[in-house]
Amino acid sequence: MYEQDWLAERFEQYRPRLRAVSYRMLGSLSEADDAVQEAWLRLSGADTSEVDDLGAWLTTVVARICLNVLRSRKARREEPLDPHLPDPIVSAVDSVDPEDEALTADSVGLALLIVLETLAPAERLAVVLHDAFDVPFEQIASIIDRSEPATRQLASRARRRLRTTPTPDTGISEQWEVVDAFLAAAREGDFDALLTVLDPDVVLRADVGQAGLIPSRIERGARAVASGAVAFNKLSGYVPQRALVNGAPGVVTLAGDEPFAVLGFTVAGGKIVEMNILADPVRLRQLDLTVLTR
Repeated sequence: MYEQDWLAERFEQYRPRLRAVSYRMLGSLSEADDAVQEAWLRLSGADTSEVDDLGAWLTTVVARICLNVLRSRKARREEPLDPHLPDPIVSAVDSVDPEDEALTADSVGLALLIVLETLAPAERLAVVLHDAFDVPFEQIASIIDRSEPATRQLASRARRRLRTTPTPDTGISEQWEVVDAFLAAAREGDFDALLTVLDPDVVLRADVGQAGLIPSRIERGARAVASGAVAFNKLSGYVPQRALVNGAPGVVTLAGDEPFAVLGFTVAGGKIVEMNILADPVRLRQLDLTVLTR
């Protein structure tokens, strides 16, 4: 019993890191929590007498679990035509939960997670573990059953894909100025003002799931996005509430007490370059949005 209590205490010390690894790997909060729980079950039933580095051992275990989940996803479905957004991490503007902060460390924005979704499972594991969590390539190679040079090549290929991700401006207050200007222009129906804060090549992704009233879609270009923002504001009547979405400026809109959408912005070069909207009613009900009312 004493040994199990000691293991449980040690596991809790590593839980934030394991959850961060799982979230970065899977882009799903529920699946990340399931992977961490599975890692605990494996630890509690394992002989750890010869484990020198428990943190490395647990990271390897949770990485293998995540790799199996990613491979299962690929086997179950073809690449979807409609956009599928990762689960957003929603925090209050003036108070970020320490667990959320661990999940979104190193600018783990929705834009980065979306590009990670396009990688092959082994590529994603290699670049996430090495670049984000400093896991040696030798250890990663044993997880994916590749040679160390091949594993380095996988990570290099993944990095080239990740370079397509826009790099957000560093100042959060400056980002908020741009987002607040966008929200004010949308509220007033000022098309020209919207164009001034939108990058000419801005991308909007809307994931409404299977139960949405309108189809999921991707829109490109400032004029298309501005037109949609004006139309939505006129028709919806929803009041957006400012929030942090994966550590960046965002909004949550409510229909009564029910969430209607979570919108995350990526601001780069003083312009909005990406807008990612999760409006899937099923997935929205699974998010913890109580942080906005505390």
